[in-house]
Amino acid sequence: MELNSNEGSSIAKGQPSGNIFANRIVLAIMSSNFLLQLGIWVRNFAILLYVTEITNNDPVYVSLISVAEFAPIFIFSFIGGTFADRWKPKRTMVWCDLLSSVSIFVVLLTLIYGSWQAIFFATLVSAILSQFSMPSAMKLLKQHVPGEQLQSVMAMFQSLMAIFMVIGPAIGTFVYQKYGIYTSIAVMGVMFLLSAIVLMVLPRDLEKEKTEGESDFKKELGDGFRYVMSRKVLKSMGGVFAVCGLAVGLISPLAIFVTIENLGKTKEFLQWLLMANGAGMLMGGGIVMAFSKKISPQKLLALGIFASMIFTIGIGWSTSIPLTIGLQILNGMFFPCIHIGINTLILKNTDEAFVGRVNGVLNPLFMGMMVIGMSASGIVKTPLSLFGVYLVSGLLFLIGSLLVVPLFKIREEPFPQQIVEVRE
Repeated sequence: MELNSNEGSSIAKGQPSGNIFANRIVLAIMSSNFLLQLGIWVRNFAILLYVTEITNNDPVYVSLISVAEFAPIFIFSFIGGTFADRWKPKRTMVWCDLLSSVSIFVVLLTLIYGSWQAIFFATLVSAILSQFSMPSAMKLLKQHVPGEQLQSVMAMFQSLMAIFMVIGPAIGTFVYQKYGIYTSIAVMGVMFLLSAIVLMVLPRDLEKEKTEGESDFKKELGDGFRYVMSRKVLKSMGGVFAVCGLAVGLISPLAIFVTIENLGKTKEFLQWLLMANGAGMLMGGGIVMAFSKKISPQKLLALGIFASMIFTIGIGWSTSIPLTIGLQILNGMFFPCIHIGINTLILKNTDEAFVGRVNGVLNPLFMGMMVIGMSASGIVKTPLSLFGVYLVSGLLFLIGSLLVVPLFKIREEPFPQQIVEVRE
């Protein structure tokens, strides 16, 4: 989705272009995101603590929570982005939040009067709808925020997410322990409803001119795959995404068992481990931003993945609370190396017209392998043991770091003419 001159100048009427916080588009979307993050973190921890409690720490049911959250991202990320480009962004965002809120209250009634397994749908439905809402938010920002301010706005969103990585677990645990599962789910529904109300203050959607030559879904998907396969860097990145996605998926649902089995603490102690990881991300983000221009993205990515291998194995092995917290902080500090390295490599080696579709191919690859890992983690935990699963995950990270090595030999390629012509 390119920002043309008309989009760049279409800032909300009466809003000064020099001040981000005076732009009501940014304020509305940031406020909406704050409410959604609050609801999501309350949901995540309430469901996690509730399921571990009611199933007596059954690893299969615990892993299903992560599957319900991330499987829709894999299935609907490319579809959602494609339809978001065709639909009106404000209307899409409002309706997605409203439908999420309604579905959550339906799940709450089912939970009260029916089966507890219905709780998984509270995550599933909102995760599906978010894949239509999130691209619409990005589209709206591109329409109404000057190009020179977009990077600052993205930094604000990243900072908000990192802050909730620190405070979200504590808030979610407090709400569940104080008020229980029914109130926690209700809070999530109210947050989505409030988000929809906030978004209603956005200006009316711009009318989009219809063109006869708009490509259909199959053509866009095919173009994206052909483009990725035409470039050596992107093909290598596909391998890195697949291996690292599987590594992340294997251990993501098992963090609560590190708390219970390795550290001998109650499940509520998990909040402190996640808060330590979030604090590390905040610190690491600043450090990497300061030195990112002095190190190539290939080195940055390899360093981040290799560090993940060491800290993942360490977390699975450690039975010491201070050591585990320290490893969580260090693991969080190196995560920005992976994030910045990946984004830089993709942007430097992708034609502008294909950035969205390349992400639409690579991100589902990562998410798909992550969902496979999540689905398997609860099953393989018993025969392999908790440390065995973390060791396998660490070895996968090692393979991922080795797959980055060939990227050091690849120079920036000229954009292939035969592929670029697809957009004409």
